[in-house]
Amino acid sequence: MIRMIRYATALLLLLLPITALAMTAEEVARKSQEAYFYQGKDFKSRVLMRLISKGGQERTRELAMIRKSYGEPGGEQKFFMYFFQPADVKDMTFMVYKYPSKDSDRWLFIPSVNMVRRIAASDKTSSFVGSDFTYEDVSGRNLRDDGYELVKEEKNGDKDCFVLKSTPKAGDMDYNYRLSWIDKGTFLPLKEEYYDKKGEIYKKFSSDEIKDIKGFPTMTKRTMENVNSGHVTKVEYLSADYNIGVEDTLFSERYLKQPPKKLFGEDK
Repeated sequence: MIRMIRYATALLLLLLPITALAMTAEEVARKSQEAYFYQGKDFKSRVLMRLISKGGQERTRELAMIRKSYGEPGGEQKFFMYFFQPADVKDMTFMVYKYPSKDSDRWLFIPSVNMVRRIAASDKTSSFVGSDFTYEDVSGRNLRDDGYELVKEEKNGDKDCFVLKSTPKAGDMDYNYRLSWIDKGTFLPLKEEYYDKKGEIYKKFSSDEIKDIKGFPTMTKRTMENVNSGHVTKVEYLSADYNIGVEDTLFSERYLKQPPKKLFGEDK
């Protein structure tokens, strides 16, 4: 009888979905980082950014982004971005070397003055090209920099979610903590709320569209809103692809100044 009970219990556990089993806050954070930033060996997208003021005035940024991962998810990555428009950012490039155990290295090439500018680690919370996303938002935050707590589990729309609280360990961020609603199915963040030192929401993030691309659930539309200013940034992938075979040579100062435009969809 005891043997039958043990067998039935083991069978029930095998039939349970993996997310029904107990997960720690750190495991949820790791799986979310992998789903958001590490799917595929490499990734390429054409990106449209719409910067919308409280009064409705709109500016756009159009760029191409390529990333490549090295080793296991959560390991080193490299990012390269090339800007098409508007005129004040055309031909500007941005490159990131991301490391799992130290601050990322970031470089920005400004063609109008023919200068490569190193982005200091202290500038990681600065606005990325005037948007409501920061430099760190673009390439992701190192897991080691935060402490994590599973606050609750609840639905966001029709999706079952973990609600994860992330608190910066160093206290050097412009928010006190962040709440993320992590989809139990894809582990992508469906929405996030950033709380200031007074415990009030000052910034909100939402995932507006997720599509399957080569078997990878991919966030193709997202929004970041500054609650205090009313300014909003909407990001849309006009195209996206995985595992295209990105060469390591792309991620160099040479290509920062002279990007291979054919790779980004331009003839010249």
